[in-house]
Amino acid sequence: MSTTTVTVTGMSCGHCATSVREEITEIPGVRAVDVDLASGSVTIESDSVLEAAAIKTAVEDAGYQLAS
Repeated sequence: MSTTTVTVTGMSCGHCATSVREEITEIPGVRAVDVDLASGSVTIESDSVLEAAAIKTAVEDAGYQLAS
């Protein structure tokens, strides 16, 4: 089991969090996604370490950006 935490910019409501959660959940091996809307923190639990590019693509597909 692996845990990855990233910060997503631009989320401002529950719908934003749901969109990000749904896209990240589509990544193979992802078990759970927890979004903290206030901080923009997204914690991902997965079977193994996830490719950074896969996370970035999922966040962008939801319409948001990873913080630098």
